[in-house]
Amino acid sequence: MEASASGGAGTTARAKRLVLVAAILGTTVVTVDSTVVNVALPAIADDLGGGLAGQQWTSNAYLVTLGSLLLIGGSLGDIFGERRVFALGVVGFGVTSLACALAPTIETLVLARALQGVAGAALTPAALAVIVANFPPDERGKAVGAWTAWGGIGTVLGPLIGGQLVDGASWRWIFAINVPIVIVTLILILRVVPEGRERDPDARVDVVGAALCAFGLAGMTFGLIEQPLHGWVDPMVALPIAVGALLFAGFIAWEARTSHAMLPLGLFRRHNFAFGNIETFAMYGGLGLLFFFLVLFLQQVAGFNALEAGTSSVPVTLVMFLLSMRFGALADRYGPRFFMGVGPLIAALGLAWFLRLDADVDYLVDLLPGLLVFSIGLSMTVAPLTATVLADADDSNAGIASGVNNAIARVAGLVAIAAVGAVVAAAFGSRLDDELGGAATVRPEVAAAVERAKSQPLAAVEVQGVPEGVQASVREAGTDASVAAFHVGIGISTVLVALGGVLGLLGVRNPRRRVEASDCPGGQLVGHPRDGTRQSPCDWDAGVAVEA
Repeated sequence: MEASASGGAGTTARAKRLVLVAAILGTTVVTVDSTVVNVALPAIADDLGGGLAGQQWTSNAYLVTLGSLLLIGGSLGDIFGERRVFALGVVGFGVTSLACALAPTIETLVLARALQGVAGAALTPAALAVIVANFPPDERGKAVGAWTAWGGIGTVLGPLIGGQLVDGASWRWIFAINVPIVIVTLILILRVVPEGRERDPDARVDVVGAALCAFGLAGMTFGLIEQPLHGWVDPMVALPIAVGALLFAGFIAWEARTSHAMLPLGLFRRHNFAFGNIETFAMYGGLGLLFFFLVLFLQQVAGFNALEAGTSSVPVTLVMFLLSMRFGALADRYGPRFFMGVGPLIAALGLAWFLRLDADVDYLVDLLPGLLVFSIGLSMTVAPLTATVLADADDSNAGIASGVNNAIARVAGLVAIAAVGAVVAAAFGSRLDDELGGAATVRPEVAAAVERAKSQPLAAVEVQGVPEGVQASVREAGTDASVAAFHVGIGISTVLVALGGVLGLLGVRNPRRRVEASDCPGGQLVGHPRDGTRQSPCDWDAGVAVEA
């Protein structure tokens, strides 16, 4: 059973469904482990020690290696075959998950988490490349929609399942539970995923490019993760970002001249690939801001507990699960431009709803309507966006195309949170000064409270040591400043998501469809305009191309 060059035309419907299940299971464990560990950090610190630094690196070691190696993972899939790299990534993720579960010290756990990110960087782009290789173009959007929807489910299920396992058993089970999922995934890969194309004998691993890319992205990712804790000018932030940027610039220069480039720069000369990735950066930057600031605001200003704040976005995942495949199928039929343009604009309307929030939040009235509108727009966008980027790549570089898109999405969130976080903090401090400037000049205790609060925007102002007569006004000023700063963050998020929609409408082109002359014997005269212009899985050279 081999996938044809046209993208899986020779694969049976049942086999394609099982291939999709394998891709979903493989990437779901990666998305779950991006979020599940957060609820277990207190228990991990109690058991293994390490303090705050140990907690931070238990989470961040995974994010650094995952974000910095996605491009390399995609490239390896193109060289050695997406099936082989997918299988190896799944095995690696299972082994490193077991190592996390059995870690005797915090240092061992951090190392195992870093290796887990390496395995995730290999399997994620390979899983998407497997979908590309086994689904023909007219089915690809729906398949990517299913893959995306289930990935979203994994993101939400992570904290829920993790909380239950930590409370009912042990934090170690949040990693051990991956092992049976990995075994099932591996069995499916070996049984139903075709071998695909043979390896190009001239293909070579771009070792220099891989090293420059990995260290460049790792440096920038590390700096962006540390920025909210230390600020832009701290050497722990500024130096890794500067060195990482230089190394990544060196990577681009190397790729332009080497004969075996890991990243074919010619991909960016393809219209939809370039615009799709620019739209990805804008969209996922906005999404990163939304989920970061919304959860903080709900807990620290609106008084939601951790579980309430963490589950507030469940409707988004449920709507995506119900609609992503359907919108993917519609984009396959009518072209992606409408969905990639209108979808983000609808999502931006949902985000704009949150600009009316204040400290007294009613979930059903104040949150749910905006979340539902946002989730409909997001469901319209994600599958067509991913499928369009991949459709502009050849079968031989689908893996690196997937890696590029994944890396851009992840880096966009980090960049947006780091950059806009500084803007939000400045807005918070400015509003506090406006509200309490007079009191701060005459009461040193108030001035001290204001300075402490500026280091923790979107949090309650600490009134310890503040005279009782002004404590209420200090708290009120802190709440007002937090609401104003939250509005700044959400406003920027709204603009970024809307910008993604404008880019989709103006920049994305509906792909040219292949029409077989042999399928149109009577043409319009015998009433076959619709059937005759459906995309054919047959060979391109036999037909005539028309603009969709």
